[in-house]
Amino acid sequence: MDQVIIGVDTHKSNHVAVAINTQGARLGSMSVPATSQGYLDLEKWAEDFGPVKAFGIEGTGSYGGGLSRSLLSHDQTVIEVMRPNRQLRFLHGKSDNIDAEGAARSVLNGQATAIAKSQIGSVEMIRHLKVARDSAIKSRSQAAIILKALIINAPAQLRDGLDKVKGSIALVRHMAAFRPGEVITPTASAKAAMRAIAKRWLFLHEEVRIHDLELAALVELRAPKLMAAHGIGAMTAAEMLILVGDNPERIKSEAALAKLCGVCPLSGHCYAIPCRAKDPGFKRQNQSHASEPWWQPTSQCSPLHRRYNPNAQS
Repeated sequence: MDQVIIGVDTHKSNHVAVAINTQGARLGSMSVPATSQGYLDLEKWAEDFGPVKAFGIEGTGSYGGGLSRSLLSHDQTVIEVMRPNRQLRFLHGKSDNIDAEGAARSVLNGQATAIAKSQIGSVEMIRHLKVARDSAIKSRSQAAIILKALIINAPAQLRDGLDKVKGSIALVRHMAAFRPGEVITPTASAKAAMRAIAKRWLFLHEEVRIHDLELAALVELRAPKLMAAHGIGAMTAAEMLILVGDNPERIKSEAALAKLCGVCPLSGHCYAIPCRAKDPGFKRQNQSHASEPWWQPTSQCSPLHRRYNPNAQS
């Protein structure tokens, strides 16, 4: 029996699937709810057409994550598919069935080849904690900016008293201990605002500290050799692990890893001299961890290139 390929256009509440065979003929389509039972129904429907070669799924790290994990747990091959080309959408229209069929044909023609992340191991745990940590750091930085603005604009007598407190942590704790009393003066209102934001900053600071400890323990357990390498800290190792995922065998070479990190050199030309440029996409957080330079020395670039590239140095 001929093998079939299933393309899936994923959404928050439901997924639309289209089945094609290896000759490209469309076999059928269906829509299932984005639930555990819906995932099982989709898999059973696909197997009714014959042996399933692969599932091409859009958004395996988003709306398609649950479906992807369910299929991988049943030893199905799941291929991550990029969103449809906008020019093709403009020419042929936009619908869930068209997108699902496009996902299946991307797998058939070899355009989509990336194996989806399994998202079921310790790396997924690290990613969850890293998301929470990054959010807490961002909120803590915002709270610090607001505190600085409040101090600058505070009444002179209050600001003079705060200037005598040495150390950032000591200053925040000092403001968190304010007792503004009844808010009937600008000084009291400033103290009330500073106390609220200072308490928020301290809470977030403690949250970040706890996340750091949990992440360090998980990363050390998952990649002790990476942690032992010179210059590699827990957050750098966590970022690299998140990039690779729980199934690192899906990355076939160092070149593929460089491509994921966005440090893979791209072909280009500076007038008549070949140059290399950094890939602007993919996992930008890992670009700083690359050990090999991705740039062409600007002294080898032509004057014409330097003319239209203000950042190039002669």
